[in-house]
Amino acid sequence: MRLGVVGICSDFRTLNQEEIDAVQKLQFTGVSYHFASSNIPLVSPEEITRCRFLLEKAHLDLVQFGITYSECLFDPSASVREAAIEAVNCGMSVARELGAHHYLFRPGSLNPDGAWTSHKDNYLPESMERLIETLKPIAENAEREALTLVMETHAVSIMDSPETCSEIVERVGSDRLRIVMDFVNHFQTLRQVYASEDRLNHIFDVMGPVAPMAHIKDIRVENGLVLHLNEEVPGEGELAIGVALKRFNELHPDGYGLIEHLPLEKIPLANANVRRIASENGIDIY
Repeated sequence: MRLGVVGICSDFRTLNQEEIDAVQKLQFTGVSYHFASSNIPLVSPEEITRCRFLLEKAHLDLVQFGITYSECLFDPSASVREAAIEAVNCGMSVARELGAHHYLFRPGSLNPDGAWTSHKDNYLPESMERLIETLKPIAENAEREALTLVMETHAVSIMDSPETCSEIVERVGSDRLRIVMDFVNHFQTLRQVYASEDRLNHIFDVMGPVAPMAHIKDIRVENGLVLHLNEEVPGEGELAIGVALKRFNELHPDGYGLIEHLPLEKIPLANANVRRIASENGIDIY
């Protein structure tokens, strides 16, 4: 498998040698960008060409180009769903021209506080039907662009379980629609965390074949009178990270795992931990 990072490179339009040096110093071979859909019209061809040239010169892959927007893909309003489709579709040509391996996007939520907040109506059957119908034209556009979509998922979202994720991919029926293997996002109970090997194997059994890119994180259990499961530096939490790396490598030996959601000062520890755990499990990171 291969190893990349999210967070060292901030904006593809201003990629610089300092960022490239920081990525290469840690021996990452891939980077990632998130970009607001509202800013896509401001991107110039020269900025795309410059970024791609610098990445290719440095022998770095653009693993993930993520598009951000406020709309929910399964909103009851047809006009909101149409705006969501446009928000996702508008960045695909930029991602393709940049040479991105994957185009990252999210389902959204009916909670007005944001995409990664819960709402009881997210789980209604009609919400699922609207999501699938919205995804079909997005997948069709990805087919035209020859671009692989990877959809973000989370336990608080409509994409709450490996079973739901697998079902949505099957029902949309496009080889261009895939899922991010963000295994941390599919731990829903304390017992699952404390028996993480079983849960990880289940996650990979169900959605591993349709999840060609991974986000590598760990889980920390915090004290409190309700359940608090927070992200942690990989190798510093409760999960059997070695199991996750082995299962991903078996399914996608050329696939990328991305270290993400960390401040810059914690990325070196995460990088060292992942490489150590991979070595202990006979996994070659190249």
